[in-house]
Amino acid sequence: MRPTPRCLLLFAAGFPLAALPLLLGPELWTPWIAWMGGCSLLLGIDAILGLPARRLDVAVVAPAVLFVGAQDEVEVTLQPRSRSGTRAVEVLLDLSPLLVPQSSTNAPLQADAPTRVTVDLVPLRRGTCRIERVWLRWAGPLGLMSRRRIAEQELEVAVVPNIHAVRGAALQWARERDTTQGTQLLRLVGEGSEFDAMREYVPGMDHRAINWSATARHRKLICQDFRSERNHQVIIAFDTGYLMSEPMAGLPKLDHAIHAGLLLGQTSARAGDKVGMYAFDERARGYVAPEAGMRGFRRMQQTSAELEYTTTETNFTLGLAELAARLARRSLVVLMTDFVDTVTAELMVENVTRLARKHLVVFVTLRDPDLDRVAGQLPGSLEALHQAVVAGDFVRERDLVLRRLEHLGVFVIDTPPNALSTSLLNRYFAIKRRELI
Repeated sequence: MRPTPRCLLLFAAGFPLAALPLLLGPELWTPWIAWMGGCSLLLGIDAILGLPARRLDVAVVAPAVLFVGAQDEVEVTLQPRSRSGTRAVEVLLDLSPLLVPQSSTNAPLQADAPTRVTVDLVPLRRGTCRIERVWLRWAGPLGLMSRRRIAEQELEVAVVPNIHAVRGAALQWARERDTTQGTQLLRLVGEGSEFDAMREYVPGMDHRAINWSATARHRKLICQDFRSERNHQVIIAFDTGYLMSEPMAGLPKLDHAIHAGLLLGQTSARAGDKVGMYAFDERARGYVAPEAGMRGFRRMQQTSAELEYTTTETNFTLGLAELAARLARRSLVVLMTDFVDTVTAELMVENVTRLARKHLVVFVTLRDPDLDRVAGQLPGSLEALHQAVVAGDFVRERDLVLRRLEHLGVFVIDTPPNALSTSLLNRYFAIKRRELI
């Protein structure tokens, strides 16, 4: 038990009474003794009426899994085993560094029913987070003495990529043959080289699609519908080097890339393509061979959840050479990576160019809105001027590398995190529509 601030103020109020015998006469010491005795009596009554720590049961129910960047809740149940004058309990969870720290919560305590307290859990990175212990503190009915209890828990919860948006977008795509992303309508039927169906001609259709043999048999104009060819190989390659571990918009760049890659993998699997995954930094970290159907996507989802954040520099020569050796046929390779300047990007450009000679490469990077803001703002001080100059140099060198890749035949996506998924899907459908694979 510990005294509360109210208790300290109560005893501090007796100090003026203690000074009366010194100022007026020694016979006035009795009011001060009476004050101290009364405060001590109240202190004892509050300690007796308060809820003992051993009489408070604590149970914690955590979710089975957490999605990175998404908020969930853990439920703490408090059940007193005896009646007392305690009215409220302060609850605080001791969380691992993977979770956003939470402030304490005051919960009203009921004597005849369990009290349930919900605490928000917001994971910052993938991995295994822990709820280590629950700190409880409550005061007696007079608010003079407080008790504290520490309930050890050691609960572990897996933090995996956030696939809620992936599932929603994939279900919508499955219900509709015409898929809309953003404001652009992308049709997969009616274009391409793979035969889809025959139907009667209506004004406005392409005359080149008329099938004259079928027209002669049915004695009316019959047209052929085509669709984009399926059964292509789509490989989503993740760079897991130290640059991808840096946070951007509340999440590491690698997690933004994984979320967009899972959405692309789900969509590609629904479209009939074979989906695979590859991860590398200084060496290969994971590989999922291209496979048709949702089984390949589920393997990709499981492997991506196990990717670790590393502090090593990416070896593009070894990583992309090993990827090229694994691919026996022409594939669509979506490379999600990052770079700093033209010097560090030299080997990356060389190896991406070598990969693009046989495969169709989409080079995806995340553009930092804060860097663009610093480079474009009007400096108000000498320090701000230096920051703007350095940021402007980084932006210019970045644009030089991206333009060089485009000139070499590589598709480039450089976009903020909030537009990554939309930009990637639009580029995928444009490639499918133009039969570039």
